[in-house]
Amino acid sequence: MDPGMNQLLKWSIENSDTAPSDPTSTTDPRAVRPSDRHLNAEAINALFGGPSDADLMRESMAAIVSPEITLENKMVAFDNFEQLIENVDNANNMEPLGLWTPLLDLFGNEEAELRRYATWCAGTAVQNNVKGQERLLAMGAISKLIDLAVEDPSEPVRRKAIYALSSGVRNYQPGLDEAVRALPKVVVPKGGIDAGNMSAVDQIMEKLREDSARKSA
Repeated sequence: MDPGMNQLLKWSIENSDTAPSDPTSTTDPRAVRPSDRHLNAEAINALFGGPSDADLMRESMAAIVSPEITLENKMVAFDNFEQLIENVDNANNMEPLGLWTPLLDLFGNEEAELRRYATWCAGTAVQNNVKGQERLLAMGAISKLIDLAVEDPSEPVRRKAIYALSSGVRNYQPGLDEAVRALPKVVVPKGGIDAGNMSAVDQIMEKLREDSARKSA
């Protein structure tokens, strides 16, 4: 059952006017109900037919890639999309909704702000999320993020690409192994690197940030 509908059913049961099962009870069931129990947005949408998070994610991406939408409005749509995928369930819903491909395609967009937001959203989607990290690796995005982190002419894009790369490899060994193969050798320490070693991962990312800052100086 949809989580929103499940909560709606639970809420309706808890707030029904059904009398208590004990016929001798003198307690008014309504008097002991929590007064601060509320439905979340998903449940309200399920009740009144409002758009689901999945609908909002699709609509945001449609606006982002539409040639008819201004850059300013694309940024608004991207901001909405990023907030939606902060929820790990929504982030994991990107694959069945077919949203990973258009997001990663934006890595190569000529507009720097779209590249920046695309890398930002990729980082948000995979942060502390193994399913997202697996998808990022499967779609060949690790090497693309490294290219952006090292070569992109825009410093804000490089910074967000490093953030996304860091989120994509932490505690995920296959992603880190792929990154080590693609990163400049001067950035990678000698010997193997454990993806669970936060200090070692931090050192790699810090070297990338320092290199990015030098390019902007």
